Amino acid sequence: MQGPSCSVRQSLVRRLEASLRSPVQSHSSRCRSSAATTTTKPSAFVLRSKTAASQFSSPLLPRPRLFSQTPRARSKQPAEDPNFSSILDNPPQLVRTGGRRHGPGLIVLAIIPVTAFLLGSWQVQRLGWKTDLIAKFEDRLVREPLPLPPRIDPDAIHDFDFRRVWARGRFRHDQEMLIGPRMRDGEDGYMVVTPLERDAEDGGRSADKGAATVLVNRGWISKKHKHQASRDPVSLPKGEVVVEGLLREPWKKNMFTPDNRPDRGEFYFPDVKQMAELTGSQAVWVESTMEPGLLEVMDMESRGIPIGRAAEVNLRNNHAQYIFTWYGLAFATSIMLYMVVKKPPTDISRRVRLNKEWS
Repeated sequence: MQGPSCSVRQSLVRRLEASLRSPVQSHSSRCRSSAATTTTKPSAFVLRSKTAASQFSSPLLPRPRLFSQTPRARSKQPAEDPNFSSILDNPPQLVRTGGRRHGPGLIVLAIIPVTAFLLGSWQVQRLGWKTDLIAKFEDRLVREPLPLPPRIDPDAIHDFDFRRVWARGRFRHDQEMLIGPRMRDGEDGYMVVTPLERDAEDGGRSADKGAATVLVNRGWISKKHKHQASRDPVSLPKGEVVVEGLLREPWKKNMFTPDNRPDRGEFYFPDVKQMAELTGSQAVWVESTMEPGLLEVMDMESRGIPIGRAAEVNLRNNHAQYIFTWYGLAFATSIMLYMVVKKPPTDISRRVRLNKEWS
């Protein structure tokens, strides 16, 4: 007969065994559940594969192959090629991009300073030539005037250009010619050219007067005194007169001057040979000189008396300005060319190119 103490002890033993057995059962249950999950996934995948295969089980459609069993060909590696070269073995080359370095613009820019330098050097020669020419003419001006011979060789006039001469004779106002328009102090007018008829003596005998006639540029008159009737009678001297002036070479026409029209009495430039043929005189051109004061010039202009030129050399000598201009242009364009050629390329305009040419 068991007492109460014995039953209590048995109940305590059963509780202790239950408490020890519960962790083991929970661990085993977790292991069984994970195994069950692992076993169910392949089966589900197999079921889905079977279901997909059953969808394409139609005799009209080809049955797809779920897994390829054909062995894939092994690709050849680049290192197995004996001609393979690595970028590490071949150093890169820095090249400039963004256009060619030597284009047409650079060629033109290189031609400009050379051309400007040559033109500047040519102007240096012209300056020396013009300076010597002006000095020679000024030397002739300071000499005493020579009497103009009755007959003059046209080829010898070049050696007497700007030489002061004087001649005696009579003006042929009926053969007067006006060359214009010509400006003087901002006013329009004309140059009055009148043949001077001289007496020529040859062995004590009077020769042909026309052979000794020369053309005289008497000076400038205002446009309002174009006609002789509007001038003061003093402007048309009669009888014998003495003319002092400069012997000049025949003038040369430029490309912008129109041709003379002698039939209408229109002369735009002094064509000495043409005027000599019209008047029957020698092809000799004399420019009358005078040095009037300001008040005298104003009086002569109002009365229509021709105003002669001053006895001076009026040749333009601007070659020094041309030298400065051309040499300055050559210097400036040379600096521009240097800056364009020597300008370093920027980081943006560089790129790396593989050099495939082995040395």
